[in-house]
Amino acid sequence: MGKAKQTRKFAQVKRIISDKDARFKAKEQEKTVAKVDQKKTDVKELPKTSSALFFNYNTQLGPPYHVLIDTNFINFSIKNKLDVIQSMMDCMYAKCIPYITDCVMAELEKLGQTYRIALRIARDPRFERLPCLHKGTYADDCLVQRITQHKCYIVATCDKDLRRRIRKIVGVPIMSVANHRFTIERMPDAYGAPKT
Repeated sequence: MGKAKQTRKFAQVKRIISDKDARFKAKEQEKTVAKVDQKKTDVKELPKTSSALFFNYNTQLGPPYHVLIDTNFINFSIKNKLDVIQSMMDCMYAKCIPYITDCVMAELEKLGQTYRIALRIARDPRFERLPCLHKGTYADDCLVQRITQHKCYIVATCDKDLRRRIRKIVGVPIMSVANHRFTIERMPDAYGAPKT
């Protein structure tokens, strides 16, 4: 006589507590109550705006205008065959002093031979150099940091991301190239300002 067949026992595993167990729900409720309490106690402080920005108009801006120039602004002015200083004066109807930071110069030098004309324009003695004391050579962060400290600058850039960052800072006009001339945002009395 042969061996009797034994049936295999399926699904014989350790028992696991299901996700819908009441014990888990009690712990989750405690966590959500703690998060809500933390949100109530957290106080958010907004950066203080200058008193010179009464009604969002910057009283620190006045002729001669101080214009911080970005790398791509020089490139766009070359492509549109615009003289930087003369076109700025045509846009603002006043004397403009262009400023270039060390980070922008480093960025132009890194771009190499294709941007040698832009580098030659940036080395013009009519352009004022601003030394940078921070680490790194990322020009966008440098410009944003400088305009948050001092609200006396107009920023000249054609970079969409940088313009989006600058628009969040109150009282800083933005100059850019459009329709083969310089235009300016947030300065209603300028020639190139868009009409509203």
